[in-house]
Amino acid sequence: MNDFLQIEPIADIFTDFPDKFGLPRQSGRAEDLLGTIVFRQKYRSEEAIRGLKDFSHIWIIFGFSQHFGKDWHPTVRPPRLGGNERIGVFASRSPFRPNPLGLSCVKLEDIKKTDTDGIVLIVSGVDMLSGTPIYDIKPYIAYADAHTEAAGGFAAEHSTYRLNVQFADGTMEKIPEDKLPALIQCLQDDPRPSYQDDPERIYRMRYAEQDIGFVVDGEILTVTEVEGTAR
Repeated sequence: MNDFLQIEPIADIFTDFPDKFGLPRQSGRAEDLLGTIVFRQKYRSEEAIRGLKDFSHIWIIFGFSQHFGKDWHPTVRPPRLGGNERIGVFASRSPFRPNPLGLSCVKLEDIKKTDTDGIVLIVSGVDMLSGTPIYDIKPYIAYADAHTEAAGGFAAEHSTYRLNVQFADGTMEKIPEDKLPALIQCLQDDPRPSYQDDPERIYRMRYAEQDIGFVVDGEILTVTEVEGTAR
């Protein structure tokens, strides 16, 4: 019996994050961060999404494309545990997996028909890099998928952690108004690994084709530089 499954991407998602640094660690952490799902030519069928508009949220099965071809690790060091404590890979959402597949639940904001890409899905609360391949889409069904009594392990201990975000003079005005809420949410989530705590270090992240520079002192994150023009 052949137990190997060959799969191919059905779509790609495009977001404001070309790089991993600054990307939300989980879906829904930056609820205003948008993504556009563009189906590949073979799967651009309106019939395939019939009824999807009746669901408010969807599951996305995607590939950790930056880790294709890399070895998996039986244990990993989650950044939220300071980067020193190891846990089993199957007790984490690390991309260093036997099969580099991710799973995210996002909100379905809109379904649009375009001249160039056919039907596209607009989703929010994303945690994927721009250009990430998508292998499947399924509807989120609350009565089956939601378990409010579930234990969250080590992740639950850090679920409410947020930084206070402020902007140096003249920096906020450089960020387009429609991009600002999602940026603040991503920064509140603290992009740094937990073991980095240098208040004088300037961190940089790419967001919406802009370079965002910031420092963190205690629980205060200050945006110090904004370079480039957002799209």
